[in-house]
Amino acid sequence: MRRVRRWTAWPPVGHVDFGDLRRPSPICADWGYSRGTPIDRHYIGRFVARHAAVIHGRVLEIGTNELTVRYGGSRVTRADVLHVASAEPPVTIVGDLTDGAGLASDAFDCIIATQTLQFIYDVHAVVRTLHRILKPGGAVLVTTPGISKISPEDMDRWGHYWSFTSRSARRLFEEAFPPRAVSVEACGNPLAATAFLQGVAAEELTEAELDYVDAQFEMLIGVRAEKPAR
Repeated sequence: MRRVRRWTAWPPVGHVDFGDLRRPSPICADWGYSRGTPIDRHYIGRFVARHAAVIHGRVLEIGTNELTVRYGGSRVTRADVLHVASAEPPVTIVGDLTDGAGLASDAFDCIIATQTLQFIYDVHAVVRTLHRILKPGGAVLVTTPGISKISPEDMDRWGHYWSFTSRSARRLFEEAFPPRAVSVEACGNPLAATAFLQGVAAEELTEAELDYVDAQFEMLIGVRAEKPAR
């Protein structure tokens, strides 16, 4: 039976055309930035855009204010940026989400934390901090990698620890937020994941190729979690 499958497989075994992918190093080593938009950034932007309505009032974003400005617009009354080490603009708060020191409770209407959890070992403490510093009725928007290469710069500076699945992300956030207040979505497929690992840009795939979701290939996980109003 195995021999029959071998001879009826398509493409035939041993005749897969790898083309430009038959190489031990990626096509583009900078995640795809030099070719266009990295595929994970395409998915991140799409996720945040879908949930843009919760970006209002006082907003905290990790590392940058790019998504706050792009998707919050005039609904944002105050934009803060948190970084663990740098105090250079646009950073307004230097702090660590693990211990939450210096971050007031019930302070933010929305928190945007994209591609952050993989660099922090104690992710359980981070989620507890996110819940604590959200205002009642506020929401956090989080993205995490599923299938991804390692960031060598971050690995050297503070560590690159985790990749997630939709199941692990949900369980993590349900430790601090009510299950009914947590929604999780995943995107990706074999083509998108392969292209991302090779540094091929989102513009080099079609919308249909990017939009197709294969649950066995979760490339990016998006989480929206809300703190119940009092």
